[in-house]
Amino acid sequence: MEKVVVGAAIVEGGRLLAAQRAEPPALRGGWEFPGGKVDPGESDHEALIRECVEELGVEIVVGRRVGEDWPLSNGYVMRVWLAEIVRGVPHPHEHLALRWLEPRELYDVPWLPADLPIVAAVEKLLWGPAGD
Repeated sequence: MEKVVVGAAIVEGGRLLAAQRAEPPALRGGWEFPGGKVDPGESDHEALIRECVEELGVEIVVGRRVGEDWPLSNGYVMRVWLAEIVRGVPHPHEHLALRWLEPRELYDVPWLPADLPIVAAVEKLLWGPAGD
């Protein structure tokens, strides 16, 4: 059985939402895409929508997938989709902080190593290679 984590690359007004981890202690302070584990019997999209409600207090609509499966060090894979908020304003219910990043600010926060290549893929997908 696959161990899957889903992530939302939430984009609004040309900015990307980043979330700062609170737990576990080894990852505290690192920045990531909001999301989490897919529960048994749940689809990836269902999990992503649920996680955004739980973590951010927002409802999203899931858009285009970003890349394929992104390997994580603990035997999980991460699947990420572009997403748009359709109801609510994001608040850090389970994170230390949230930050909206302009394209030129994407690397101003210390992303978790597993999320860094996904940031680059989102950047390319939305805004083209750096400097364009």
